[in-house]
Amino acid sequence: MNRIAYLLTQDRGGPVDVTVRLAVTLLEGGVDVRVFGPRPARGADLLDGVHEQLLVASKQNLFAARQAGTTIREWRPDVVHAQDRRAGLVLAGLRFPGAGRPALVQTYHGVPDDVTEPWFRGGTPATGPSAYTRAVLAGDATVARILDRTVVPAEAMDRFLRRRLRVPADRLTRIDNCVEPAAELPPRGPVRHLIFIGVLVERKGILDLLAALSYPGVLPPDATLTVVGDGPQRAMAERAAQAVPLKGRVSFLGFRQDVPALMAAADALVVPSTMEQQPLVVAEAMTAGKPVVATDTGGVADMLGPTGLVPPGDVPALAGRLRTLFADPDPARTGALLAARARQRFAPELCARRHLDLYATLTSRRRVTPA
Repeated sequence: MNRIAYLLTQDRGGPVDVTVRLAVTLLEGGVDVRVFGPRPARGADLLDGVHEQLLVASKQNLFAARQAGTTIREWRPDVVHAQDRRAGLVLAGLRFPGAGRPALVQTYHGVPDDVTEPWFRGGTPATGPSAYTRAVLAGDATVARILDRTVVPAEAMDRFLRRRLRVPADRLTRIDNCVEPAAELPPRGPVRHLIFIGVLVERKGILDLLAALSYPGVLPPDATLTVVGDGPQRAMAERAAQAVPLKGRVSFLGFRQDVPALMAAADALVVPSTMEQQPLVVAEAMTAGKPVVATDTGGVADMLGPTGLVPPGDVPALAGRLRTLFADPDPARTGALLAARARQRFAPELCARRHLDLYATLTSRRRVTPA
C-alpha cells in the first residue's frame, strides 16, 4: 500500500478538520497522501503540495462528480477515503476499470439534522425523521453496502447503522477521531470563562445554553461566555444575549480559524446539543485539559464518562450542571483527568495507525480477491 486519497466536498467542519490532521500525521510518517476537495478553511497550509482542488457543490452535480473520479483515478491511489456524506455518494458512484481498483472507504460522521436522539437510539417516538431524511438515510445504507468499509468514530453510531439502517457489521470499523495536539492548560481557579464552539443551528442548542445561563443564581457576576461559530440562529442568539443577566457578558466571534488558541484561553467548554456523534470539539477540550459540560447524546458519554451529563433539551438540568461547574473549587483536577483520557483516545498517531491497519487489511483482500 503506497497511496492514500482523501476526498472532501466541504471546506469546513469536523470531517474537514479530522481529515487535515489525519493526512498531516500520515505524511509525517512517510505515507504518500493526497487530499482532493475544496481548500480547507482551517489548516490548508499544512497540506501545501498534497492538496488538489476539486469542487462537487451538490449531490446533483454529476459532471463535477465524474471529473472528481477522473482526477482521482489518474493519481492511481491504493485507497480512496471519503470524509463527508456527499463525498461518500461520489465515491460509491466511481468506476475503476480493471482488477486493481483501490479499496473504497468512508467515514460516517453524523446523521441529518432532524434525526432525534430517541429515534437514533432505537426508540419509536411519535414523530420520526421527515420523509426526505429517511430517503437520505436509505441512501447512506446503500453507500455503506457498496463501499468496502465505513469508519464510525462512536460506538453509538455503529449500533445505529447496524440496527436502524441494517448495515452488515463486517462493513463497519470503529476508529476514534483525532485532534490536533495541544498544551494541557486546565483552569487555574474556579471556572469563569465558558466557551461554546459550533454551528449556530437548532440541534447545537445555543438557545438552550443562553436560557440556562439566564436562570437566577447560575452565572457568577464575573463569568462570561464566548460563542465561536456562525449559522442561522446567530441573530436570535444575539438578541437573547441582550437580556439580563447576560447583557455585555456574551461575545459572538463568528467562524474562526484560531480555535485552539480560543480553547486554550477558556476555562471550560459547554456542549448543549440535542444530537451529536463524537464531537471533535469535546476531544479538543479534553486534550487541552478543560472541563466539559455536555448533553448525553451519541458517543459523548463514552468520551467523558456517564456521570454529570445532561438530558438533551433539558434547560433546568443544564442550568443545574452549570451552577455546579461554576461552584467547583478545583476544576483543574477534572481537566487533568480528561487530558489523560484524551491522550489514550484521540492522539493523531494512534488514529493514523488504526487507519493504516484498516487500509492494509482492505488492500490485502483486494489483491487476493480482485473486483
